[in-house]
Amino acid sequence: MEEDTCVRQVGENMVHLSAYQPQYDQAGHYCTEIPMAGDTYLVIDLIDQALRNMPVSMKVVREDAGESATVTQINANYYPDGVISGIGTLDKGLYSVVVTAEGIPPLNYHYQLRVEMVDYGKVARAWTGPVIALLLLSWLIYKLIQSGRLRAWFGSRRT
Repeated sequence: MEEDTCVRQVGENMVHLSAYQPQYDQAGHYCTEIPMAGDTYLVIDLIDQALRNMPVSMKVVREDAGESATVTQINANYYPDGVISGIGTLDKGLYSVVVTAEGIPPLNYHYQLRVEMVDYGKVARAWTGPVIALLLLSWLIYKLIQSGRLRAWFGSRRT
C-alpha cells in the first residue's frame, strides 16, 4: 500500500484517492493523471480507522496562472464507512485536492491532478533509454565502418 502513488500518508494515517469518469471509460480509474475533461467522480478512502473517528473534509481547487478557484468542497463530517465521494466538472488544467482531517493537529493530504495534460517529464523519462541505445548503436556502427574491418569482411565474402 505504501508504494501506491494514489496513497498519501501523514504520520501513521493513510488516505487513497481514486478518480472515475464512467462517461468515457466504465472500468477505468485514475489517480493524478486524468485523461479527459468532464464530470469526474472523486473517491477518498480513509484507510486508517482513526480517520473514520474524526471529521474529514475535501476540497478541489483549480490552479490557473497564480489564481485559484474552488471547484468542489465537501464540508467536514464523520465517515464511519471510510469513504468520501464527490463529483466535479474538471476542465483541462491543474487542480489540487486537499483532504483535511480535523484532528489535533489537523492532518492535510495533498494530491496534484493533471486533467487532459501531457506530462513531458514522464515522456522524456520514457524516451531516454531508447535514445541512448540508438546513439550508442550509431556510434558503434560508425566506429566499425571507420576501422576498415567491415570493408575487409565484405571483401572476403565476394571471392
